[in-house]
Amino acid sequence: MTISLAIVFPAVLTIVLLVVQAALWWYASEVALTAAREGADAGRIMGGTQAAADQRVTDFLGRFGSLARPAGTDMGGTDGTTFHISVTVKPLNVLPMLTMPDVTRYVDAPREKFVPQGGQP
Repeated sequence: MTISLAIVFPAVLTIVLLVVQAALWWYASEVALTAAREGADAGRIMGGTQAAADQRVTDFLGRFGSLARPAGTDMGGTDGTTFHISVTVKPLNVLPMLTMPDVTRYVDAPREKFVPQGGQP
């Protein structure tokens, strides 16, 4: 009994840690998506800037510590009608031999613009 437990226990422990690692990767994915949405909300409003969006993303990601470390923010593709932001985070690694890839999520949002009542944009 003891020998079989000694053989099976490392495999069970590895499977449990793989499940935890997958959950941490999923969590980092959700954090990246929410950070991108926060940045898009700050940048797409009338008078919003890319600097304001970047600051909102940085503030949001600062709350998560090592669970989702910021790896980069890109606002390429932003124009006068659409605000584009992509956020990349590094998920926490539980298994030292397994390096998880960075998670990148992006959001496209229409920019706000003033349209007078009964007027054309």
